[in-house]
Amino acid sequence: MIEHHIDIPTADGLMNTFVVYPEENGPFPVIFFYMDAPGKREELHDMARRFATVGYFVVLPNLYYRRTRDYYLKERTPEQLEEMFGHMNSLNAHTSHTDTQAMLSYVDQNTHADTKRIGAVGYCMSGPFVMWAAADFPDRFQSIASIHGANMVTDGADSPHRMPPKIRCESYFACAEIDKWAPPEDIRQLEQALVDAKNKHRIEWFPKAEHGFVFPQRAVYEKHGAERHWERLFDLFGRTLKV
Repeated sequence: MIEHHIDIPTADGLMNTFVVYPEENGPFPVIFFYMDAPGKREELHDMARRFATVGYFVVLPNLYYRRTRDYYLKERTPEQLEEMFGHMNSLNAHTSHTDTQAMLSYVDQNTHADTKRIGAVGYCMSGPFVMWAAADFPDRFQSIASIHGANMVTDGADSPHRMPPKIRCESYFACAEIDKWAPPEDIRQLEQALVDAKNKHRIEWFPKAEHGFVFPQRAVYEKHGAERHWERLFDLFGRTLKV
């Protein structure tokens, strides 16, 4: 595989980004990989590599670049969690638009990326980001996936559950049964919004799984559910991006 650590210029600065794709037979369909709250780290690089091994051009940015280039949560102490939430709460629909636009500009200029075929996956805090991306750029995305996405229903006008009327692509939502960040009543509202907008979608519950269950280095890692999430993502992107 080919790997690069690059800076993507955005309206707010340079977004340090991990890019990985196969060595041969490109150009490759694109996956934007939106990180979870603990930050861009080697654990996520390995997940990006797993996408690349089956034929994707993967773009994994550090979404905290406005505040730091190298943050990741090392220990779940109260002090470090407070720092993490500070970084997380600095992001919103506006920053998501800026960052997605910059990633689109980057891949549009890269000969290894097939920009007629773009998907996105967001983990935890980034579940809303893939909804905003698909709503802001409806002609660019063929599919999106939210994996134990957090805060999918809020009181704001930009709440993710208000985005389906603007979204044209297929979507997938993996939901942990034990997840204070995505309670069942929120997911019911999201599902109703998707149905009302006639969006092609799938919402899947993962019994007994906790928020963060797909990450191998997390204490709540649940291997069976994590592998099922990979199966679902490979199916979604394989069909919609035609790999």
